[in-house]
Amino acid sequence: MEALYLLIPLSIIVVFIALWVFFTASDSGQFDDLVGPGLRLLQDDDTSVTPPPENPRD
Repeated sequence: MEALYLLIPLSIIVVFIALWVFFTASDSGQFDDLVGPGLRLLQDDDTSVTPPPENPRD
């Protein structure tokens, strides 16, 4: 029973710290764009340039 006198206030403090970290990250723009980086990863930027065909001289 005496452990609860320590664990309950500690758990409440941990919850408030976790909420503070979440809202600080949210206010700084950490969670603004969750979709864009994932879509940019899937876009194919490696376009291969094919050389023009060589014309043989007569």
